[in-house]
This record gives sequence, structure tokens and C-alpha cells, in this order.
Amino acid sequence: MIFRQLFHAETGTYTYLLACEKKREAVLIDPVIDNIAHYLQLLKELDLKLTVALDTHVHADHITALGALREQTGCISMMGEPSRAGCVTKTFSDGDEIPFGDLHLTAMHTPGHTDDSYCFLLQSAHEKWLFSGDTLLIRGTGRTDFQNGNAADQYRSLFNKILTLPGNTRVYPGHDYKGWTVSSIEEEKSHNPRLQVSNQEDYVLLMSQLKLASPKWMDVAVPANLACGKPGKTVDS
Repeated sequence: MIFRQLFHAETGTYTYLLACEKKREAVLIDPVIDNIAHYLQLLKELDLKLTVALDTHVHADHITALGALREQTGCISMMGEPSRAGCVTKTFSDGDEIPFGDLHLTAMHTPGHTDDSYCFLLQSAHEKWLFSGDTLLIRGTGRTDFQNGNAADQYRSLFNKILTLPGNTRVYPGHDYKGWTVSSIEEEKSHNPRLQVSNQEDYVLLMSQLKLASPKWMDVAVPANLACGKPGKTVDS
């Protein structure tokens, strides 16, 4: 498998390029429109055909490149069924498999950060990789105070679903602001302060006390992302 972890510095966003080395088919997870030239250059240099571009959820802190990538590469664009984004080629639901070459991602509906939040699980014979979006971060979890977020839902997504994966499952988050790139389920169980709660009630209380400022680009990003990023638009326009 070909794997690249790409970074958008202004928003701390990770984009993931995964590809089947044999068939040269690729998928991009959470692409940012400001970086589209880099994605296209990398696809060309690695001799890859982008077949799918997808988002873990409707983002509030950057504008997606889903629409622009579909226009420029002919790829399929995808978001989760609860997103209500009518612009995508297809939607996915919990348990759906998203193929690229001989590989596939399995969609896991993990509401809480937003009601349309998903993670994607990639499995090989020897290991599992979780692309956790904004649901599980390295030493943190996604906020739950906008876009139909719900801390109780997130608790259940974390403790009843994500944290039941094998401990050696690699965790690749949608964001990081400290420069950390990868963790594991076991590592987050042991060291993530937001996971050291006794029950759902304690988690809901913890999340209610965060009092975070709204994302800088929320008023622009959310409507743009419901339209797949409106090709050509950037956060500075």
C-alpha cells in the first residue's frame, strides 16, 4: 500500500492519501482546497489515479476539495449519509466498504463531534489503521458543541465502538496542533485525558466545561462544504 500523511498548517488538518500499489488506484481522506495543487502533483508523480475523495464529516475549520478534485480528476466524491450534502456523487453509511484497487476502507458512523461524523478503518493481514477524523484525536477528542454535536453520542461512539478495536490499531486523526502524527488505540486508552472518565455522565460534564471559541472559518466553511467546497473558493476569498 502507498500511504502519505499530508498537512495543512493554517488549520492543523491532516489529509491522507492511500493507494493500491498494484492497481494504482487512490483515495484522499479530508482534502483541503488550499492544497489541491499539491495533491494533483503527488498523484502525477506517484502515477496514481484518484478514484475516491471523501470527508469524515462536514468541516467547520477549512474548505473541502471534494468538488474541485471531482472536477479535475473525475473521481467519485463521498460524504456520510447524515451530512445532507446533496453535491456528492455518493454517500456512505455505517459498515459500508469503499474500495480502491484491491483495498477498501470500512465506514464507521461515530456521531458526537457532529451528527455526520465517520471514521474509516483499513485492515490488512497484520494490522489495522483507523482514520479517526475529529472523533478521536491524539490526547483529545473533537468538540461537541455545534453542528448537532452531542457529548453523549460521542461517548458511545468512543467507548462502544472505537475503543473496542484491538489496542495495536494505529490512529491517524483529522487534526493535530502539537505536531503529533500517529497514535494507537491502547496508547489513547492509557494516556488520553478525555478517556479517563468513569461513565457517560462524567464525559458529558467534561465536554460541557470546555467553553471553546467558534472555529475561525465556520460561517464560510460549513455552507461551502455542504456544496463540496465550491471549486476555486479558498478561505481567503
